[in-house]
Amino acid sequence: MAHTSIEIDYDRCQTPYDCKKCLEICPQAVFKVVNVKMEKFKETDPKEPGAFKLMVGYGDKCVLCDQCVEVCPVDALKITYA
Repeated sequence: MAHTSIEIDYDRCQTPYDCKKCLEICPQAVFKVVNVKMEKFKETDPKEPGAFKLMVGYGDKCVLCDQCVEVCPVDALKITYA
């Protein structure tokens, strides 16, 4: 059975919460952003590189439209169908 694989280059995708382009354009809402740097009593800066991480939350819902790949300003996404 074939499946979709979405690869994220974290060296390129450093500020996903500030960018949000893939989140906004994905018709299936495949992606989510998680906070990986939390400090007590301090709000995390969305522009701080590495403070948030883009994750594939619902990869099985991907329809291979490639809109996220096309809109990514740092070419951090790659979708393959195997």
